[in-house]
Amino acid sequence: MRNSKPLENLTAIVTGASSGIGRAIAEKLGGAGAHVFLAGRNEQAMHESKQNIENLGGVASIQTGDIRDIAQVQSLIDTAVVATGRLDIMVNNAGLEYPDSIIDGDPQAWREMLETNVLGLLVGCQGAVKAMRGCAAEGHIVNISSVSAQRNNSGVYGATKHAVNVISSSLRDELEEDTIRVTNVMPGATSTNFARNFPREFVNKIISMSGMDIDAKEGEHLPPEVLDQLQQNAKQMLANAHDVAKAVLYAVTQPIEVNVAEIVVRPPRAMNVAH
Repeated sequence: MRNSKPLENLTAIVTGASSGIGRAIAEKLGGAGAHVFLAGRNEQAMHESKQNIENLGGVASIQTGDIRDIAQVQSLIDTAVVATGRLDIMVNNAGLEYPDSIIDGDPQAWREMLETNVLGLLVGCQGAVKAMRGCAAEGHIVNISSVSAQRNNSGVYGATKHAVNVISSSLRDELEEDTIRVTNVMPGATSTNFARNFPREFVNKIISMSGMDIDAKEGEHLPPEVLDQLQQNAKQMLANAHDVAKAVLYAVTQPIEVNVAEIVVRPPRAMNVAH
């Protein structure tokens, strides 16, 4: 009989778990039996995910913070290890994009992307390896990159995701003799609030093409039910965050002898934007 809780007694951390792909991953891992530590900025949203996980019979803890703060990343990992005695899965998902051009871009926005998408992920990888070695785990580190890393003209955001791919490959080489596997997941355009910093004309054009009558405001977070409906109406252009979560669950449930290096999850029709 197939085990419905393949991650039972394992500990997982998911960064950027307040919404979108991170939230979907956290709930998927929690439903599979892991004790999930959700990390993000929106405490209320994470409480809702915690309740969803508990409704599935799982266990969840939440920790608010900023992934750009090195001490906070290490504190997150330490908290999980102290609470459960181990760390088995680390999902470095937190990320953001400002799609401005290099000519017109804001250097402070570049700094935020670099510190979130690259530095925070690096520190998460390093801390996770130490924690997994400390408890002799057959561990999995999952880094969420982007299909933007497959293009050489995807802007500053794409450059941060190229960095993620290089970090994942380099770490995978470093861990060949360890019982820790590294998987790099590259989502395409996905129905999440990730595009909240995009020009409103672009966002509202996508919403309009899906047949929905919504006027998205700059920086606005659309509720999950609206995002789900948007994805259902625009399946050809937008992937579902839950499908990305299924890919992550697949990777972390493989035996340690299997090294799932990369997974691309994208909608049928490619969008020529830096996602």
